[in-house]
Amino acid sequence: MEAISLKAEEIFSLWGFPVTNSLFLTLVVSFILISASFLIKKKISVIPGKLQSGIEMAVEWFLDLMHTTLGSKEKAERYFPLVATIFIFILTSNLLGIFPGVGSFLIENNRHQVPFFRSPAADLNFTLAFAVISVVVTNILGMMTVGFFPHFSKFINFRNPIKFFIGILELVSEVAKIISLSFRLFGNVFAGEVLLTIVSFLAPYFIPLPFLFLELFVGLIQAFLFAMLTLVSISLHTAVEEH
Repeated sequence: MEAISLKAEEIFSLWGFPVTNSLFLTLVVSFILISASFLIKKKISVIPGKLQSGIEMAVEWFLDLMHTTLGSKEKAERYFPLVATIFIFILTSNLLGIFPGVGSFLIENNRHQVPFFRSPAADLNFTLAFAVISVVVTNILGMMTVGFFPHFSKFINFRNPIKFFIGILELVSEVAKIISLSFRLFGNVFAGEVLLTIVSFLAPYFIPLPFLFLELFVGLIQAFLFAMLTLVSISLHTAVEEH
């Protein structure tokens, strides 16, 4: 049975920098998405085909969802690239991480066989990085929308003890948001990876198929939740201008 490791395993080093199997698959996902974006851009036409029509319908649905949450079509179009990128990247990483055969390609490392590919979200560094990006960028967008000092005063306010205490709670909630986002995604993906490994070892033929479809669904839901929580955070940080 393949050893289950909580942390991503190093597969090689590049100029002294260790490259883990999760990091390597992250680079593969980046290459796939960048290549696909250039390919889709070249295929765009005035009269859409089936693929372009499907993509346009998905974009319209996502924009309508963002419009409902943000209350403004202009805001939805402005923040769509950020939220959609987070969703597509995490979804592709989750789906590619459990793609049949991805975890079966093993290499020798320190007298142990380790998978050459591993789901990026099964590495806490990946989920933590995305959580930090989400929280930091949404706060920057809030500063750009309502102004630096009005946004900063939500966290540090010495006008009276009550506002100061509320500001501390707001600051703690932002830190808690990073922990929540990173561990929720990591826990679900890592647990699914362990489940598939154990089930495949005990019953390696058709029994793992229902669990595989379950993990496909979980990967989709987790990517959607991460993107929606980022969207809600944007809505909260940029809504002050309307008061």
